[in-house]
Amino acid sequence: MAQLVDTARQTARIKLEVALPRRWGHVQAVAVKARQVAAAVPEEDRDILVAAAWLHDVGYSPDLVDTGFHSLDGGRWLRREHFDERIAALVAHHSCAWLEAEERGLDETLAQEFPREESAVADALCFADMTTGPDGQDFEVLERLEEIRSRYGPDHLVTRFIIRAEPEMVAAVRRTQSRLHGRVPQPM
Repeated sequence: MAQLVDTARQTARIKLEVALPRRWGHVQAVAVKARQVAAAVPEEDRDILVAAAWLHDVGYSPDLVDTGFHSLDGGRWLRREHFDERIAALVAHHSCAWLEAEERGLDETLAQEFPREESAVADALCFADMTTGPDGQDFEVLERLEEIRSRYGPDHLVTRFIIRAEPEMVAAVRRTQSRLHGRVPQPM
């Protein structure tokens, strides 16, 4: 499975490093954080988590844009490139993407093409993404969500999505923190 992570890292680097260096910085930090919180997921899922972290924003690559919704575009591309189907679905749904899909009118498409996983892995991926800033800096989840809202402005589709997704994103972060501290989180 270590090869899976190496392949994911190299793929993300090729797609993002030159074309989107700031995004590449964010992705590198998210992957490091995913590795740091991997103890929150079952051992057999740790490489899946880290590989998904490396690939979570690959859909921003200019040569992959199809719908303009990076989660769906990334998941579709990963599937076409024969990446692990679970990783493609985690990328397609990462960080509450199903709610952004609703804002974009793509919710039925996303749901039909990729199963949504509700698991410690999905939570930890959200944790890694939603506690890492655009330049790789560490944030507390509420600070990160505010940073996103301020970057996009009050009327932007992404801001509307973040407002709707905040309760679930915060819950995913808190569940991950609980798993890391050995407390079993209660189901929602």
